[in-house]
Amino acid sequence: MTNSVKSQIPVALTIAGSDSGGGAGIQADLRTFAFHCVHGASALTCVTAQNTLGVTRVDALPPDAVTAQIEAVVTDIGVQAFKTGMLLNKDIMKAVAKQIKEWDLPNFVLDPVMVSRTGSRLIDEDAIGILRQELIPLARIVTPNRDEAEILSGLEIFSVDDMEAAAYKIHRLGAKTVLVKGGGMKGELRGIDVWFDGNHLQRLKTVRVETTNTHGTGCTLSAAIVANLALGKELFNAVKDAKRYVTTALKYALSIGKGQGPVGHFFPLLERE
Repeated sequence: MTNSVKSQIPVALTIAGSDSGGGAGIQADLRTFAFHCVHGASALTCVTAQNTLGVTRVDALPPDAVTAQIEAVVTDIGVQAFKTGMLLNKDIMKAVAKQIKEWDLPNFVLDPVMVSRTGSRLIDEDAIGILRQELIPLARIVTPNRDEAEILSGLEIFSVDDMEAAAYKIHRLGAKTVLVKGGGMKGELRGIDVWFDGNHLQRLKTVRVETTNTHGTGCTLSAAIVANLALGKELFNAVKDAKRYVTTALKYALSIGKGQGPVGHFFPLLERE
């Protein structure tokens, strides 16, 4: 079945978990959509008890509940681009993959959320195989961080060359494009991302922002890519513009809590003032 509903304004959908601390997950995604002037819809997959120090509890929603949310959005509002974030387990992943195929959902940005920046594991071991086999081949772009790229590629990553090798291996899993993010790298390597679309390999670099308040950067980047795709931008430009958005949001990162605060999604308002 084809997703034929077309809204008058661009609609972006996030299929992800909730962050009670408000720094990542659907909270970060919806703020990012809003500041790109794109209407944001959501399908909640799980609820986390989370703050700037880490994740203390995760409760998954039933797969049928995830399916119902996606169907409710697609059949009435329509979707021009969408992302997945924290899917947690194989049953939710299978349900989401089925919906993507059934509704022929466009512009799929897969953020393979597996490990948080504080080291919390956010995926069941059994789900990794489903992610590789069923979701990655459907994605227009996959955006793993260093830890996630190591898991998906089976390689250890210590250099940009390692990131490139991982991008090649993940691309072979069926993804049309891979963006291996370097935010978790050390020193001068931090902030260098690797793009590979099967034909072109490119290193994307932005100005490094010195801050420890980086919670939600991965969610924000993938959401910004989705928003730009919903606005009709080409994928490479969507990625470059998303990187600029995240870089500026890091300059306005929020020093809240006792751990890693979130990026400042609402910096356009601050700049306007």
